[in-house]
Amino acid sequence: MSYTPVSHIADLRPGLSIRYEQAGQGRPVLILHGGGGTATVAGIARHVSASALTILPTHPGWNGTAKPDDVQTVADLAKAYLALLAHLDLRDVIVIGSSIGGWIASEMALHDADKRISSLVLVNAVGIHVEGEPIADPFVLGPRGLAEHAFHEPDKFFVDPASLPAEQQAMQRANMATMRIIAGAPFMHDPQLRERLRQVGIPVLVVWGTSDRVVTIAYGLAYADAFANARFTAVPLAGHLPHLEQPVKTFAIMDEFMQTRNA
Repeated sequence: MSYTPVSHIADLRPGLSIRYEQAGQGRPVLILHGGGGTATVAGIARHVSASALTILPTHPGWNGTAKPDDVQTVADLAKAYLALLAHLDLRDVIVIGSSIGGWIASEMALHDADKRISSLVLVNAVGIHVEGEPIADPFVLGPRGLAEHAFHEPDKFFVDPASLPAEQQAMQRANMATMRIIAGAPFMHDPQLRERLRQVGIPVLVVWGTSDRVVTIAYGLAYADAFANARFTAVPLAGHLPHLEQPVKTFAIMDEFMQTRNA
């Protein structure tokens, strides 16, 4: 499948620019990455671009981009992406969010006064508090421990940061530092988000790798239950990034949901 994204920079206001890649044609789909950066969701963008217009941004402060001083929370990022949708004059948008990207997507739906978003796809999202289901802390686990929690087959996907070029190691450290600012206190969640999600009336698909120990399947079921109109679908033999470990199964689930939304 040919995938030739075009890079753009949207200047949304003084001090806030968002770098994004665009590919495909059709209904717009905004794809939001997790803490690992855009590479973790590039496969989703490649797949979806075959039948839709994909917008894949880099969160401000990730991968060498600038983070404005007034972007301090996930809600701030959500508002920035709503401004991006307005800047691009996009409507009837499907937002796909992985991990912290799913949290951003949920916040976007709550703040979407212009009704630009028509549905959400949340992939092993963080952002809510579920009693008895703590979110694993990558700052405590370290790279190998995180891989053990995040993947069904960690040996297949773990890359020792020490084996990477110095520039890439520095970028990973900078990404983690930004994530600590954006989602570090309270850690990886908003205590009020779960209750507020009942206000979201648009259709939501919650996709979950069943082997995830960063956020467990019980956490995912609670996430889906928080919405007024959500469907939960599990992906066996996959962890926190099911689209990497089980792409065929994961994309089939997404395709069915998105095609239904187009009907």
